[in-house]
Amino acid sequence: MKQITLPRTGMKAPALVVGCMRIDQMSVDQVKQHIVFCLDNGLNFFDHADIYGRGICEEKFGTAVKQLGIKREDYLMQSKCSIIPGVMYDLSKEHILTSVDAILKRLGCEYLDFLLLHRPDALVEPEEVAAAFDQLHQSGKVRHFGVSNHKPMQIELLKRYVKQPLEIDQMQLSLPVSNMIANGMEVNMTTDGAIDRDGSILDYCRVNDIVLQAWSPFQYGFFEGPFIGNTEKFPELNLALEKLAKQYGITPTGVAIAWMMRHPAGMQTIIGSTNQKRILEMLAGSRIELTRQEWYDLYLKAGHPLP
Repeated sequence: MKQITLPRTGMKAPALVVGCMRIDQMSVDQVKQHIVFCLDNGLNFFDHADIYGRGICEEKFGTAVKQLGIKREDYLMQSKCSIIPGVMYDLSKEHILTSVDAILKRLGCEYLDFLLLHRPDALVEPEEVAAAFDQLHQSGKVRHFGVSNHKPMQIELLKRYVKQPLEIDQMQLSLPVSNMIANGMEVNMTTDGAIDRDGSILDYCRVNDIVLQAWSPFQYGFFEGPFIGNTEKFPELNLALEKLAKQYGITPTGVAIAWMMRHPAGMQTIIGSTNQKRILEMLAGSRIELTRQEWYDLYLKAGHPLP
């Protein structure tokens, strides 16, 4: 399993992070099998959020880990808070502290390796975030901190008050959904990709030693569906994926992962599948290093221009 080094701490972590959003549909025994399979294949970094399954995902994971008797130090755990579904986003001190206590209770553990702020709160008071982080860090409930779906100036606002380094930013990224790359390629153009939708977050994270975690690596749009196998909407891309899959002896899913891994930013990719066959395909892709020309060919076939 390909490893990356988290630049702020020197901590080694797998390049693929196991997303746990879908395990609410599984039995506890199935979750146990999933965890064991992942750990056996070097995937020991698990991603949760308090809204996944309205807490059921964390509960089932916590129960499964307890029954398996897995030591807490043998895996990395992160979770996210701030979203109250359909109501609001809340990054008040009280909500952050209450959320973390509930997360830890559901997971049945004493600490999170990482806590991420899931979405920016328009009414955020960064002093409150800082106070919450201080309390969580001093109590040992959270060891490291980060954000999700935040752009540079939102991170800068938090950094003005928060003492702990913000080490991670989770952002949507896939072959078709790669404006954070296209924006830098189509500088000063009138093309759609030139629109700055994220404040140059990719370069910002590289400059500031923040690890980007890419979510929905196989989706296009905002959960519109997978692009792999969608020959009606992405005919050229799928032909290119199939061609490289045959060349490298992997699958199109593996090629899509290899495309993510080829970028020198040292990103992690969050994989949400619970299908063992697909996970093995992703693992195989993570071991392949595409050439520069192959990477650009997929980028072009995904519909991005080279000005």
